[in-house]
Amino acid sequence: MTSRPHRRPSLFARLPYWLLAILLLFVIGLWAITANQTYADIFRTLSGGVLTTLWVTFVAFIAATLLGLLVALARTSPIRVLREIATFYVEIIRGIPILVFLFYIAFVAAPAMVAGFNWFFAPLIEWGLLPQASVRGFDFVWRAIFALTICYSAFIAEIFRAGIEAVGRGQIEAARSLGLSRFHCFRFIIFPQALRTILPPLGNDFVSMVKDSALVSALGVQDITLLGKLSASSSFLFFETYNVVAFLYLTMTISLSLLVRWLERVMDTRMRT
Repeated sequence: MTSRPHRRPSLFARLPYWLLAILLLFVIGLWAITANQTYADIFRTLSGGVLTTLWVTFVAFIAATLLGLLVALARTSPIRVLREIATFYVEIIRGIPILVFLFYIAFVAAPAMVAGFNWFFAPLIEWGLLPQASVRGFDFVWRAIFALTICYSAFIAEIFRAGIEAVGRGQIEAARSLGLSRFHCFRFIIFPQALRTILPPLGNDFVSMVKDSALVSALGVQDITLLGKLSASSSFLFFETYNVVAFLYLTMTISLSLLVRWLERVMDTRMRT
């Protein structure tokens, strides 16, 4: 009795059902925006907030990643003072809600920074070499970026620390015995191996920041959430407006999640080869 040849399942059969359901929702949302004039008008109104949301997210995430890496290096430093300061920073920042920290940066830290700038450069300001800074000149978009940077740097620092400590101490000692400096040891030995551990949670934090960027609407930043709130308040089309708001956020977050999964598979393939 001959066995039937094994057939490879089709691409449609291999797609996960949750992804098919999301694609169906995306098609329905896109159809509603293109076929319904009310949804089309709302989408046109909110589309300006997409750029603001992406701008705030990308700038804050890049800055938070760099700051988080520095904090993680301090937490894993052999110098105790650096470890204690970095640990204090992480524990304090992670214990404050993001919305509270946004208000604190916007209405407490920003005026203090402006006052400190004017005090430190007072001679140059008196001589006319520098203009006097004002709180009104400190744009709320940059206050929001600064707040998100500090908040997420504490969480990203823990991600980097976990990835660095996952690398075996024997490899680090072997690299040091071969004459590599601490910088080259980190660049060629620690970071390439830690990146595989770091990437998934780092991608999740990026997706989370896209969602948490909606909190900047509390400061009057004209992102998707604020424009949706203003549009719904003026038209009373709350159902239609927040459907479009949810559609825009889902499109961005799901796309980024799929991109992170693809990067994980690429890195796994390269590590195995």
